Amino acid sequence: MGSIKTAISLDENLLNRIDALSKKMQISRSRLFTLAMNDYLKKQENQALLARLNQAYADEPSEEEAMIRQSMKDKQAQVVDRELWE
Repeated sequence: MGSIKTAISLDENLLNRIDALSKKMQISRSRLFTLAMNDYLKKQENQALLARLNQAYADEPSEEEAMIRQSMKDKQAQVVDRELWE
């Protein structure tokens, strides 16, 4: 994929910190921005996925599901009790 030039406005102190880091990492300022934005976007995507997962698992089981679950637990307990004494 090709590169596109863009212009952004930054606080002077932030730009100085960015320049210092890019020199320390021995990469261009553009490369540092690319790495930083890729990392930020991945974190945002992961947070969105986590929010969707939390929403999917947040709902309580229906009354019918709860009754079925309890019935299964009771039957399992009966089987275990029987197996312990045989």
